[in-house]
Amino acid sequence: MSEYVDQTAPGGSVGLVEKKFFTFAAPPHPLTVESGLSIGPVTLAYETYGALSPRKDNAVLVLHALTGDSHAAGYYDASDPKPGWWDSMIGPGKGIDTGAVFVICANVLGGCMGSTGPGSINPATGAPYGLEFPVVTIGDMVAAQKALVDHLGITRLLAVVGGSMGGMQVLEWSVRYPDMVRGAVSLASTTKHSALAIAFNEVARQAIMADPNWRGGDYYAHPEKPDTGLAVARMIGHITYLSDEAMRAKFDRRLQDRCDISFNFEADFQVESYLRHQGKKFVDRFDANSFLYVTKAADYFNLENAHGGGSAVSAFAKARCAYLVVSFTSDWLYPTYQSKAMVQAMKKNGLDVSFVEIKADWGHDAFLLRNPRLSAIIERFLDRMRQTARAETPDTPDTGEAKAGG
Repeated sequence: MSEYVDQTAPGGSVGLVEKKFFTFAAPPHPLTVESGLSIGPVTLAYETYGALSPRKDNAVLVLHALTGDSHAAGYYDASDPKPGWWDSMIGPGKGIDTGAVFVICANVLGGCMGSTGPGSINPATGAPYGLEFPVVTIGDMVAAQKALVDHLGITRLLAVVGGSMGGMQVLEWSVRYPDMVRGAVSLASTTKHSALAIAFNEVARQAIMADPNWRGGDYYAHPEKPDTGLAVARMIGHITYLSDEAMRAKFDRRLQDRCDISFNFEADFQVESYLRHQGKKFVDRFDANSFLYVTKAADYFNLENAHGGGSAVSAFAKARCAYLVVSFTSDWLYPTYQSKAMVQAMKKNGLDVSFVEIKADWGHDAFLLRNPRLSAIIERFLDRMRQTARAETPDTPDTGEAKAGG
């Protein structure tokens, strides 16, 4: 996420929030993933904001991007320097209005922010899984999320909302569990990774695996972690999240704390210093093995092959929901033509589809940044979903007022 852009937004905060944990798939009933391997027990870290209506028909599942987590809005305590990663969108009076909807956000399976992943303890060995953790897919992540939604007693989601890898999860939800999804909001996403996207992820993975401290994924018991490789991987990824316009506006060729070039390999330019800072900061919060797993899951994602025999039209034939698809003009990681292709496949199935391309200079990260137009578009879509839900069950009272923090 580009932290040099103002994240403040009109509307209220969800306030203080709490990370919760849901554990399921304990032996003898483990979770079988798409590779054919099994794992259990499985824990998902999650947060909720707002109040679930008596009809339980106002739940919005927010799905995070590659290196995100369950902390989408609010603060854990008064000393937090910054709120959750989508605080500009989630809260009373915001695009995802917690005065009207109940928001759920869970850290993905394979993550490192409280959910079971390669850094978790393998109950069979008493040590971290490392590379013994099974390779997981976007479909596996969604299957785990469904277990959480079932646990919360929700039989149908008002909407699933996500950007980037979160948008992949949105699309997977819509065709894997079509009767559970009323509305689907896919932001800056795709039905399958291009060769370019796979290439960037592979270079990032190789940076980690080339770090001698990676030790074949078995580094947890050692004081030295593969921090250098992980930092480089983050730098590579961060370049894809920005755009030429964003980099030119913020950095251009300006020098960092010097009047002339150094004639050595220090960070002469502001953009070099910025990327190094982002890399160093990232290693303090993310696990190198989790980075390998989640990027591989994104690369493996192919909605057309998984659900349509190679056809996007056939894949979306399984869907029953209304869609909102949003792309951004400067996103070269998942460019607009990919969003238009999925919209065309949706329309060929006669689905209720809205598509918007938003002019934005900040590249792929634009969906994370404060954007009044995007907020208004999502707000209107969710309002329409709520009206449809009420029309289907008009005789049941709905008092769904928000509870700060959930």
